[in-house]
Amino acid sequence: MTDGQQAANITFDNVVAEAVIGKPGEGYALMTPVIDAARLAVCANALGAMEALNAQTVDYCKTREQFGVKIGSFQALQHRMVDMLGACENVKSLLYRAVCAAQDHSEDARRSLLALKVMVGRAGKLIGGEAIQLHGGMGMTNELSVGFFVKRLMIINTLFGDADYHQQLFAQLVNAPAAAALSSGSEAA
Repeated sequence: MTDGQQAANITFDNVVAEAVIGKPGEGYALMTPVIDAARLAVCANALGAMEALNAQTVDYCKTREQFGVKIGSFQALQHRMVDMLGACENVKSLLYRAVCAAQDHSEDARRSLLALKVMVGRAGKLIGGEAIQLHGGMGMTNELSVGFFVKRLMIINTLFGDADYHQQLFAQLVNAPAAAALSSGSEAA
């Protein structure tokens, strides 16, 4: 894959099912908890990549000189680094919430997970883009690990559906009670 991870396309031909778990058509429901756990895991991996990008970018800005001064002293660049840190901290907070909700089997677990996947996609794009720009474009070369982390964030965004897909699922989940209430209200009238 783009980030160097392994992937495969598997095709089954002339397969006979000898031992079926569950009933035909119930496979997705059985896999959903596994997929949700994998979503949490890749979001945690994304947080690690974001933290690495933040640390590397701040270190670079503390040492790189332009116009005879460290570029980290420029207020405009400081604001961009603060935005990166803020995005990273928001992901961390929501990751903690999603993990706790999953462990407690909370009613909020699915909503927290979907929101987390949306936030990881959005924050990953922001942090990755800023890291590349603040490294003067060198971030996309293979000489720096910045490029690897940005590619990893790009792949994580697409795993199990991207941020837009998860935002749609989140909206459906949040709006379902209201739609049900409207539906039952119109039937009563």
